[in-house]
Amino acid sequence: MGEDNIPFESDELLFAEEPSVEVMEAKSSSKSWKILIVDDEVDVHSTTRLVLDDFSFEGAGIQFLSAYTAEEALDIMKEHADIAVILLDVVMETNHAGLELVKIIREELENQMVRIILRTGQPGQAPERKVILEYDINDYKHKAELTAQRLFTSVLSALRSYRDILVIEQNRKGLKHIIEASSDLFQQKSVGRLAQGVLTQVISLMGLRDSVYMKGNGVAVSSPDKDDMHIIAATGRYASCHDSVEECGEISDVTRARFKEICDIGHGCFMGNDYIGYLPTRLKGSHLLYVEGGGVAFSEQDEDLLRVFSDNVGIAFDNIYLNQEVLDTQKEIVRMLGEVVEFRSKETAFHVIRVSEIARILGTAMGLDQRVVDELYYASPMHDVGKIGIPDSILLKPGKLTSDELKIMRTHTDIGYNILRASHRKLLKTAATIAHEHHEYWDGSGYPQGLKGDAISIAGRIICVTDVFDALCSERVYKSAWPVDRALEYLKANSEIMFDPALVELFFDSLDEIMEIRKSYQD
Repeated sequence: MGEDNIPFESDELLFAEEPSVEVMEAKSSSKSWKILIVDDEVDVHSTTRLVLDDFSFEGAGIQFLSAYTAEEALDIMKEHADIAVILLDVVMETNHAGLELVKIIREELENQMVRIILRTGQPGQAPERKVILEYDINDYKHKAELTAQRLFTSVLSALRSYRDILVIEQNRKGLKHIIEASSDLFQQKSVGRLAQGVLTQVISLMGLRDSVYMKGNGVAVSSPDKDDMHIIAATGRYASCHDSVEECGEISDVTRARFKEICDIGHGCFMGNDYIGYLPTRLKGSHLLYVEGGGVAFSEQDEDLLRVFSDNVGIAFDNIYLNQEVLDTQKEIVRMLGEVVEFRSKETAFHVIRVSEIARILGTAMGLDQRVVDELYYASPMHDVGKIGIPDSILLKPGKLTSDELKIMRTHTDIGYNILRASHRKLLKTAATIAHEHHEYWDGSGYPQGLKGDAISIAGRIICVTDVFDALCSERVYKSAWPVDRALEYLKANSEIMFDPALVELFFDSLDEIMEIRKSYQD
């Protein structure tokens, strides 16, 4: 035990027995500042608690933690990362135990936030100038000079510093969160996914204050007209809400009215503990974000961060709509060109639709990424675009083609590929691959490259199956439509010859869905 057991000097300080642990815990609240007393003298602990018993800072009291050795203090620090202030003795189990603890806290635990007030009864063991220069402490007090008022002032000053550091750290995390979230959100390709991501990020951003109070309840609303609001994403207790705001029973009439007010005034607001963000777009009116903040009021920092984030997100929605418009234009052109080719071949536009729909079924059944399935679906109508370069005398010939005519007909795969390959758009590049490879066969006997097995792209293999099946079941100028059963037998017979056997198996596993497609799009 150290010898620095000099009591506090105070004109009005009355010593009392140290309160029991039960009493101290009863006085602690869920919102309190944690102060760790590290001293080998029991009287120092009890006196400190007595002096600060009624202490309050920004509406919160103090939760005291006690350690009588540096080792005990270290264990407590590891368990409680949110300790605001340490009242630390120097001489305990060793003459420099307190100073050694400071180094561990700052260097090993990397805790730069906690404020450390060094209290010593033996200044000779820890000279003030040397300690201040060499150790990262925040205050130095001689116990002989530390009255109740001075202790109160020191702790208040330390808590103010700790609060300011917390605010700075929260702002740093918040800004980092905004930068990272904005980068991620700008990569989203659909409004629904963007809206869901924005909700998640706002809830997380608000949760930087205290995740205990965040419940994750919120909705994202598309509002081209304040009288026509639609839910495009929802979380928490609103997750069951879809489409119209008016039909969502979880949203109160007061909140609905506030939504309309926000659209009129053109900026977000904080409604009690809840946040309503206003996200204007140039193309699709405005969007609203409604997130419940739980039982804790917003700080000024929360409000600033949410406003910055909301401003960025409005731009993200505009980018989504612009990208979607470009992509929709590409899809429409691809579909129309595919239909033009089918029309010229005296075939119905439903052929390319059925091929696309069945391709999507097979791609999904294979477990392909949704992005790949979508590309396959939208690019597949171009599989026969090369037929635009085939003479009518061959393309529309009602009878069997001669060997020379067949050679010319087969060039449609190269023609289609050469038409599309110059594009740098992912969708058209996929269309080029499909146009080139949809007549390549599993055993290598196909054309134009004689590719075999997995050397054929998955898109080429899928369209090969879907195109052949639908062509067999459809009437052509050179043949009558086959019965479905006969076409299915053809697929089985040519598994591992023309077709990827795994795809043939999936085709039969998905036959009910495929037949629904044929029923929906009849010639």
